[in-house]
Amino acid sequence: MNINDDIRKACEVMEKGGIILYPTDTIWGIGCDATNEEAVKRIFEIKHRSDSKAMLVLTDSAAKLNYYVKEVNDVAWDLIELSDKPMTIIYDGARNLAKNLIAEDGSVGIRITNEAFSKQLCQRFRKAIVSTSANISGTPSPANFSEISEEIKKAVDYIVESRRDEKIEAKPSSIIKLSAKGEIKIIRM
Repeated sequence: MNINDDIRKACEVMEKGGIILYPTDTIWGIGCDATNEEAVKRIFEIKHRSDSKAMLVLTDSAAKLNYYVKEVNDVAWDLIELSDKPMTIIYDGARNLAKNLIAEDGSVGIRITNEAFSKQLCQRFRKAIVSTSANISGTPSPANFSEISEEIKKAVDYIVESRRDEKIEAKPSSIIKLSAKGEIKIIRM
C-alpha cells in the first residue's frame, strides 16, 4: 500500500470514530480524532489507563494552536521556533477538544510534528490527533512496530502499513508545561 492510500484509510477510520496504530515523530502511537470523546475513552480502555492521566495531541502546524488553546503565550512561539527535536508543550486554556482529553486544570499537551508520515496524516485529517504510546499503561513504550504487543494490535481498528520495518532508537518527546503567564516547567527533557 502506498503512503497516500495508507493515510486515506487511517483518516477514514478516525472520521468514523475508530482507533489507529501509527508511527509518529517519536515512537509508535495509538491515535484517534482528538475531538471525539467516545474514541478518546476507547484509547484509555485499550491502554488500561486511568482517564485522569492526560494524553497529548499532534498537529501539523503552529497555526492550528490558536484553535485548540485560548491564548498561546509568546514564549511558546519561541520554544517552537528554536526546538530542534520533538517537543510537547502543555498549554493552559484547552478548547475545541474532547472533554476527556483535557486535564482537570484545563490544560492539554500539544506537539507539532515535522515527521513526514504523521505530518501528512494531520494535514489530511484536518483536526488534532491523539498521540499516546502504543503500550499498556506501565509497560515500556515501543520504539519500533515489532515491539508492540498483540493485545494493542488486536484492540485498534486500523494499523498503518508505513514504517513498520524501520528499526530506530526512538525517544519520547521532551515535555514542557507553559503557564498562561509564560512560566516554564520542564517535565521531561
